[in-house]
Amino acid sequence: MSNLIEQATQRLAQLRRAGVDMPEPAPKPAPAPAAAREPARGVEPSVPPAPPKVRTATSRRVELDMDALAAVGIVTPNAPRSQIADQYRVIKRPLIGNAMGKGATAIENGNLIMVTSSVPGEGKSFTAINLAISIAAELDNTVMLVDADVARPSVLRVLGLPPGPGLLDLLQDETADLSTMLLKTNIDTLSILPSGTPHDRATEMLASDAMTRLVEDMGKRYPDRIIVFDSPPLLLTTEARVLATHMGQIVMVIHAEKTLRSDVEDALHAIEQCPVKLLLLNQVRTNAGGGYGYGYKYGYGYGYGDKAV
Repeated sequence: MSNLIEQATQRLAQLRRAGVDMPEPAPKPAPAPAAAREPARGVEPSVPPAPPKVRTATSRRVELDMDALAAVGIVTPNAPRSQIADQYRVIKRPLIGNAMGKGATAIENGNLIMVTSSVPGEGKSFTAINLAISIAAELDNTVMLVDADVARPSVLRVLGLPPGPGLLDLLQDETADLSTMLLKTNIDTLSILPSGTPHDRATEMLASDAMTRLVEDMGKRYPDRIIVFDSPPLLLTTEARVLATHMGQIVMVIHAEKTLRSDVEDALHAIEQCPVKLLLLNQVRTNAGGGYGYGYKYGYGYGYGDKAV
């Protein structure tokens, strides 16, 4: 073996003397310094930082006291059959049909329903809550109840829930996530968007471009969800009229034997562009024993008394 190596070496030398270019053998790489091969004693090896964790936005969970709600006249899913529950079944049927595109004609934004009144004290918030819970009892519908009466919010108070962030916070910060403001309830198909943190210009925010974008986003993002807005009274602020322009359906609550005909007419004039209007007559005396209930008139034909409805 050694003879072969010596002969090859001699032959290589002869070729070089003869002027033949021969490649030099590639040098072996120098060994890495000890410091590069292993960390110094007592020094932890550097580790690339882990990517930041992505936090998934989640809604808060709240518990509604069904017994307490039933005691103040709120319809609950598991309550025994009652007159008020039957009345809301009748009221909600055309609203659900329009919202799901099953009405006589297709209605733009039919899943956006605004509950309002001409003046305060006619029972609109009570009606909005009952309507939302009644619709949520349906097997095929989910409901979001929005407390849009930002100057006089009452939804959380009626439901026995503490105040928290909501609609106004979304309007002030459009980068905020709607999901973090929603309250998921123990009625699986019902979520609530509170009015949010009080603000000096709360009512004006309802007429802002941010509100327009938010309503449009909610209506299109969840086409299978019915969204019920508890709105300010129509004759109290002009902002309520602006909110009405985004709605596909409006339920206007009228206090029987109390609301003036002129107020009803003015309120109807303010929402005349809405495709569907349902008039709900609240506090109707239904029997000789002094009980009260609801009457309703649906569509475009209205009838009024001389002084009050």
